[in-house]
Amino acid sequence: MDLTTASDPSAGTSVVAVDGLGVSYEGTPAIDRIDLHVEPGELVSILGPSGCGKSTMLNVLAGLLAPSAGHVAIAGVEVAGPRGPAPDLGYVFQDHRLLPWRTVRRNIELALAAKGVPKAEWGERIDRYLGLLKIDRFAGSWPLRLSGGQRQRVSIARALAVEPAMVLMDEPLSTLDEVTARSMRQELLDVWERTGATIVFVTHSIREAVFLSDRIVILSQGPATVVEDYRVPLSRPRWYEDPALAQVEAEIVEKVLDRWGIDGTIEAEAT
Repeated sequence: MDLTTASDPSAGTSVVAVDGLGVSYEGTPAIDRIDLHVEPGELVSILGPSGCGKSTMLNVLAGLLAPSAGHVAIAGVEVAGPRGPAPDLGYVFQDHRLLPWRTVRRNIELALAAKGVPKAEWGERIDRYLGLLKIDRFAGSWPLRLSGGQRQRVSIARALAVEPAMVLMDEPLSTLDEVTARSMRQELLDVWERTGATIVFVTHSIREAVFLSDRIVILSQGPATVVEDYRVPLSRPRWYEDPALAQVEAEIVEKVLDRWGIDGTIEAEAT
């Protein structure tokens, strides 16, 4: 399968289907309208300014918040908020959110139990996904004895181990130092290519989005709407220091300076 080519959303194959999503809090809109389709095996990044409504959108996708307008479905199942069925997704947060009093293995067992995975499958799944993330030797370790990068690898393994329809990642590398983050980006791509997972990746880093993604969905200032669904015009594999990647990054910067209402000349003079 060519992971760099998305299917036509009209074909009805979308793992994630967001149509006309709107969210308001006490009459104040947080999301104006978002349309988003993610196809099987795609890695799509969401890029938007601070306060635009990204967190609100993630809460809707995760089933924590009901939409005020429009429809959201994951793997063909409507996501209707806390009173609806739990969406079939794995979630990787900025913080690893591992329970410090449980070993790495037992943290992942919690996720498998919550998903209803038969206990007979737990051992094989845990070993397989920890192995993919190159941390299988830490299965019996306590989380606080691991480095930040290792803990985040466990978090990714936990999300993948439940084998969800899609994995939602909310700035999962933002708390890591740049050297560790670069290594993790490459490892994430390696795991994505080996598993064929469908990933929605939220980031503030344009270069990170360009390096990782098939497509980058650019949101407006809040209340959020989609201003562009940008297909990354680079083949894989990619090199983080590739001048072509830097050029694409610069093009997107120009787009968001205008669409986020930022004066690039003023910014340059101020720095």
